[in-house]
Amino acid sequence: MSPTTPSPSARGSSARGSPARGRPKDPAKRAAILEAAKELFLRDGYVGTSMDAVAAAAGVSKLTVYSHFSDKPTLFSAAVESKCEEMLPSFAVGDDYDLATVLQHIGQNFVDVINSAEAVGLHRLMAVHAGQGTDTDMARLFFEAGPQRTLNEMEQLLARSMKKGELRVDDPALAAEYFFGLLQGCHHMKVLIGYAEPLSPAEAEHHVRGVVTLFLRAYAP
Repeated sequence: MSPTTPSPSARGSSARGSPARGRPKDPAKRAAILEAAKELFLRDGYVGTSMDAVAAAAGVSKLTVYSHFSDKPTLFSAAVESKCEEMLPSFAVGDDYDLATVLQHIGQNFVDVINSAEAVGLHRLMAVHAGQGTDTDMARLFFEAGPQRTLNEMEQLLARSMKKGELRVDDPALAAEYFFGLLQGCHHMKVLIGYAEPLSPAEAEHHVRGVVTLFLRAYAP
């Protein structure tokens, strides 16, 4: 066998794509890239954000960005999903929870989140992105990563409350939509279009309390 001819085992290893190829991806660099992307996409929009800018903000090379995220749409998808997960309200409750208190807490958290500068910016960004083409995959990813997960969690909470005899709900999924729809109300639309400022903490608490009272009255057993 010639010194320049690789052995059969070496050829087989190369053909299979040995793990020795390339360096393992650095989780810390991936996290830094993702944080930079979230900030830049929200601030400058999809079109106004370049992979070069993300690399500079993350303190890595553009090659490193591409090694973690193959292209700009992939990076944008990951950034949107990560931001949605950060903003999900908490549904963690014990078995002996008081439903009115839990709904007030969830409602307050939800109103605070949707009126935050980041959430408003993300909604506006998705609206702009929707107007630039027909990329429904991005819209689906956004909805499933944020709103749909929130609705699913609420549906499960309502189902638990039905078993405890605290509520009488024919369709928990629809009731969950009603709850969050009431919380958003018309004021949130005004915030999104820049016509009004978010509710003050006192106004938000009053609004949520009214929604919880109405909701529990409507679905009382």
